[in-house]
Amino acid sequence: MELEINVIDAFTDSVFGGNPAAVIVTDTWLSDDLMQSIASENNLSETAFLVESEIGKYQIRWFSPLSEIAFCGHATLASAFLLFEKFSDLKTITFFAKAVGELSVIKNDAGKIQMDFPNTKPEKIESVPQGLISGLSIEPSEVYRNSQAYFVIFRSEEEVLSVARDNEILKQLNPLDVVVTCQSEREGFDFISRYFWPANGGDEDPVTGSIHTGLAPLWAERLDKTELVAYQASKRGGVLHCVVCGDRVLVSGDAVLYLKGSIIV
Repeated sequence: MELEINVIDAFTDSVFGGNPAAVIVTDTWLSDDLMQSIASENNLSETAFLVESEIGKYQIRWFSPLSEIAFCGHATLASAFLLFEKFSDLKTITFFAKAVGELSVIKNDAGKIQMDFPNTKPEKIESVPQGLISGLSIEPSEVYRNSQAYFVIFRSEEEVLSVARDNEILKQLNPLDVVVTCQSEREGFDFISRYFWPANGGDEDPVTGSIHTGLAPLWAERLDKTELVAYQASKRGGVLHCVVCGDRVLVSGDAVLYLKGSIIV
């Protein structure tokens, strides 16, 4: 069986930046084992699989190299980018995923792909797990938590950029990952972050759309503003435009095609 595959760099306007995701569209679902094998072979943080329900509406599933995951923002952006490029008359794309329901995606007035996600604002915790303290080289200022990750607040960009981690210790926090963040000290951005996911099979994720459904409302409250620009300060780097609208968070960004080809399975 031959399948078309596209690799798209998300949350960037140039190749080799942002976060790469593979996107595969099929008429019917492949078997779970096959989708997992493809994702493992791709060895990208996520591979998205799409099946069209009707024009402009798609079921979507996301696989890391190790397992299926419930929610992935950058691979959703990559999928929407591919579909908008293939079908120029599409104005809105609706994705359906079991864990998060319907996700509406448009191209906004700025020409960016805008995704409408659930608000996953984290809650502050007072009892910080020892594994989180031991797994990071810098002591947190505050710690929050949602269903995806621990949110570690640092005091400066220097701390966010220089923090070292012990992945073997952070794995003990499974199933939760770790995001470190602070208010931005650079012009044009409201906050920065880095995202570590050893509990789910990775190291540092280049750009993480899903975590910004928690980061954006957290910083919206701290900075008393609803429109924010975020920078994920990984080696590749990525820019995310966020708007907090009650129980929804709009996350927008650019994307660029890196690879188009076929796989034989």
